[in-house]
Amino acid sequence: MSCLLVILSRQWLHLYTLLLLLSLNTASATKFIPRLSPIRKTFRHDPETLSLTSIWDDFETYFYTQTLDHFNYRPESYNTFQQRYVINSKYWGGPKSKAPILAYFGAEASLDYDLSGIGFLPDNAHHFKALLLYIEHRYYGKSIPFGSRDEALKNASTLGYFNSAQAIADYAAVILHVKKKLHAQNSPVIVIGASYGGMLASWFRLKYPHIALGALASSAPILYFDDITPQDGYYSIVTRDFREASESCYQTILKSWSEIDKVAAKPNGLSILSKKFKTCRPLKSSSTLKDFLDSMYTEAAQYNDPPRYPVTEVCGGIDGASSGTDILGKIFSGVVANSYQGNKSCYVNQPANLSETSIGWSWQTCSEMVIPIGINNDTMFEADPFDLKSFIKDCQDYYGVPPRPHWVTTYYGGRDIKLVLQRFASNILFSNGLRDPYSSGGVLDNISDSVVALHTKNGSHCLDVILAKPSDPDWLINQRKTEVKIIKGWITQYYSDLRSDQKIN
Repeated sequence: MSCLLVILSRQWLHLYTLLLLLSLNTASATKFIPRLSPIRKTFRHDPETLSLTSIWDDFETYFYTQTLDHFNYRPESYNTFQQRYVINSKYWGGPKSKAPILAYFGAEASLDYDLSGIGFLPDNAHHFKALLLYIEHRYYGKSIPFGSRDEALKNASTLGYFNSAQAIADYAAVILHVKKKLHAQNSPVIVIGASYGGMLASWFRLKYPHIALGALASSAPILYFDDITPQDGYYSIVTRDFREASESCYQTILKSWSEIDKVAAKPNGLSILSKKFKTCRPLKSSSTLKDFLDSMYTEAAQYNDPPRYPVTEVCGGIDGASSGTDILGKIFSGVVANSYQGNKSCYVNQPANLSETSIGWSWQTCSEMVIPIGINNDTMFEADPFDLKSFIKDCQDYYGVPPRPHWVTTYYGGRDIKLVLQRFASNILFSNGLRDPYSSGGVLDNISDSVVALHTKNGSHCLDVILAKPSDPDWLINQRKTEVKIIKGWITQYYSDLRSDQKIN
């Protein structure tokens, strides 16, 4: 599920983004799956985290000549591109001591965000005397095939090499290259990922157990495919988060959608809404406002991190509106409260800014990462079920190829996960925060003694792997300590097995 920029709106992209990105008309605009991201867009505005990001000085950047297609023997499959990886060896015990390697899997964004925001590796490098290795996902950041981003994203033929199986094969190749380069063949590797990257980490351990000793998969909704998880799981948790924070806030949000429709239906209704919500551009449709609010609520819930707790802040604004304020006025107070920049000249309907993540994640969700998130009648949102047939049609109309909604469960599994994984899998740690809407698609129960689930009642999306802060609550500190203890246990057992094997041979 890589928290870096902003969770894409209304469980999908904003209508205007869809129009720009997919050139679909309004009548057939499809829902697109929100990116999975470990770091909230406001991370860089947090002075507590800004003071902890001086680790850049310890990074060394390299590029590996990566194979374009790992699963084919056609001549074009042997084309290559430069894949970025970054190493921090400050605390590494070295190859002679067989000190471990902690490998972080980049996901749907440039690796730069992970280097400054993911704290589990630098925070614990000294505990493990570990080499830190960060690998960028193909088609993101500086790891672009075909020579340029424009060429790589040109059509389905060039985008066809852009998928999770190719990505984890890339990671395998880079890890083996680094181990050989550093003469660290006996150094155990722990792979770590967050959100979509957490999916990749868990799948890597299943597909490449000879390369990775274990995997930490933070907030990885590997069960949110093929209707294993109820479609409304995500929005049900968003609703629960707000209702637990404030019943009156929940009720106000619940009633606000019909109020927006009521005002929008007036002759000058869109102008009234534009003024009331201080939009950056005049609204052309009430759906733009609804999409913005949907995005604000889901982002607040997904990244409901201490000490600010954005859900509480939004509800504080809604409930704290002056006496006599109408429903939409209260909602706008919540919008202002959610702004970390204080009073602004405008809040809603800002000019579209299509990032490489927006474009890349659009392809990924229109090919294999089909996460069927829908909204039923039991949430604080308007009902909006996921329509797979419509989704497939719109993706095919734009890209020329249809999604494969069942491929993830075919290739990696997911159904009957306990029955299957307890028979062969080991050394995977699934961590989740139960306030994270994506936890509805996560592994929340232990599968075996070594495929374990660790969750916290008040945790949010990827909270355990972002940079530790002095204000972190005890339950979060203890969660991270437990994760370190489990991983140390894997490594200790590895060293014991290695000694036994060397005695025999």
